[in-house]
Amino acid sequence: MTINLSVVDKKAPTPTMIELGATGLRQYGGIIREEFLRQLQGLRAARAYREMADNDAVVSAMLFAIEMLARQVVWSVVPASQSGEDVARADFLESCMSDMSFSWDATISEILSFLPFGFSYHELVYKRRLGPMGSGKTRSKFSDGKIGWRKIPIRAQDTVFKWELDDKGGIQGLWQQTITDSHTIFIPIEKALLFRSTSHKNNPEGKSILRGAYRSWFFKKRIEEIESIGIERELAGLPVMKAPARIMDPNANTSDKAIYEELKTIVQRVRADEQAGLVIPSDRDESGNLLYDFVLLNTGGRRGINTEITIQRYSRQMAMTALADFILIGHERVGSFALSSSKTNMFAVALGSFLDEIQTIFNTHAVPRLFAMNNDEAEELPQITHGDIETMSLTELATSMKDFFAAGFDMSDVEDWVRTRAGMPERVGDDEDGADGTISPRDKLDSTGGSGEEDGDGSANNATGGQQSASAGS
Repeated sequence: MTINLSVVDKKAPTPTMIELGATGLRQYGGIIREEFLRQLQGLRAARAYREMADNDAVVSAMLFAIEMLARQVVWSVVPASQSGEDVARADFLESCMSDMSFSWDATISEILSFLPFGFSYHELVYKRRLGPMGSGKTRSKFSDGKIGWRKIPIRAQDTVFKWELDDKGGIQGLWQQTITDSHTIFIPIEKALLFRSTSHKNNPEGKSILRGAYRSWFFKKRIEEIESIGIERELAGLPVMKAPARIMDPNANTSDKAIYEELKTIVQRVRADEQAGLVIPSDRDESGNLLYDFVLLNTGGRRGINTEITIQRYSRQMAMTALADFILIGHERVGSFALSSSKTNMFAVALGSFLDEIQTIFNTHAVPRLFAMNNDEAEELPQITHGDIETMSLTELATSMKDFFAAGFDMSDVEDWVRTRAGMPERVGDDEDGADGTISPRDKLDSTGGSGEEDGDGSANNATGGQQSASAGS
């Protein structure tokens, strides 16, 4: 429907409930064309980003740091309220998270593939929980007959055939074509979860965190290849083959041309290894000179350009695009501990925003669908939440408590929180005055001044302003 606003009757009702425009996403028949570099479009992008992640040491270190930090984060379920029904719902949701064929940590690790590839599409696979003796598709730790998650597997980025989009740019689903099957399978968005690093234009393929590093990686890769060839030639020497001029004549006969091509192949492929060796004719001309000769020229070992500095520059630029340049501190003999701590905190905040994205997608789409499958239409549902990425050191914790006490704050009601942060066991007994023989942490802090014994890294608060992208179309 086309609405010409210039001729709309101003007295008529405004079409406020009608969506007029579109996202403007560049796509043709479900094939996304938002990227201006052809080598980073569609399946070629998946192959390029995989090569970057698997073949480059800096990119691999960045992604490894992200995965290890994310895997150590504790995930929990918060009930909508403290009523018996809401607590029971929270317990059920938590049981579903721990009752999948793939562990929750493994699932999170697969979901994080949206960082290098830009997006991660996961199908929701359910099962009826019929106990440990059930079949493979119904086996569960629980035998309550409820419907839970069997697994939330990824649908690999390099198997995406095309996307199904409506005329407004809303995502309706994905068409998948695997390597072993020539048929395409449609997976609707209602049965899947779509995780993205950004939702600009509602692009289902998002944007890889490696996109800004691609140019630096491209040049670094080629410089390293040229450097390797140069090192080999410096060590082995530059191969030079001497041969009669007649075989190089453009009008040479077929036999001489074949000899010339074979000699060029020898020069190009010669390597100084354990099987190195050449067999050439020993014929000489009338003056006693060899008709054919092979020598290795020494280059002198001098290079006009220091490739190491250039490679370091590109490596630093690649790490900076993901705020992960802290992994290079110390390797280049520069950088202080304070600078490292600051950069680590920034990296943790960025990672926290990505975990917020995962958390939001689960709470917005996966959790309501799970309870709907069990005919539970409660208005308030439990929420999946992630914990802190970094933990506060004992020194910082003790200093903070000391400052609060000095300012006159009553910290008696946060003792459990302090014990959890400090990794201490729960307090024994209910007597707050220590009648059971224990001394409360507050009394210890008052008497000792709150000094800590260990040193550690600072903590970073979880980012709450992470960019959220909807996994449902429209």
